[in-house]
Amino acid sequence: MKKEIKFHLNGEEVVAEVEPHWTLLYFLRNVMKLKGTKEGCGYGECGACTVVVDKRAVNACLYPILEVDGKKVITIEGLSKPDGQLHFIQKSFIEEGAVQCGFCTPGMIMSAYALYEEKENPDEEDIKEAIEGNLCRCTGYIKIVQAIKSAKRRQQ
Repeated sequence: MKKEIKFHLNGEEVVAEVEPHWTLLYFLRNVMKLKGTKEGCGYGECGACTVVVDKRAVNACLYPILEVDGKKVITIEGLSKPDGQLHFIQKSFIEEGAVQCGFCTPGMIMSAYALYEEKENPDEEDIKEAIEGNLCRCTGYIKIVQAIKSAKRRQQ
């Protein structure tokens, strides 16, 4: 039996009829057609599906859709400005060469975004802790950590 939920997604109010067994990831990708949030493992182990719910990074593949009722959800699509200007963290990932295959990138960026929501000037240990749930098979994390560390200077 479908249930109605109401929440904010990337700054816009959403009212939707959802199946109680859906995950937030299913809803984002299949109902809202937002494909930036990736499905990697489907078990909350890889972080490819990371989004921010009420300023906290969560694995959308595990997050029950009914739990977003009344909350604010931000996906990778919600970070850039309406004119297409990238968020300072996105710019930093590009400029520091922290993107290789790109599959983990949205989750990494969303974890970094949640970190910057919590701490204005995170140190390297804060960064490593924030992305510990995000797996990358390409980079070895050095450029990713550097991109997150240097992102603040790109803030506009």
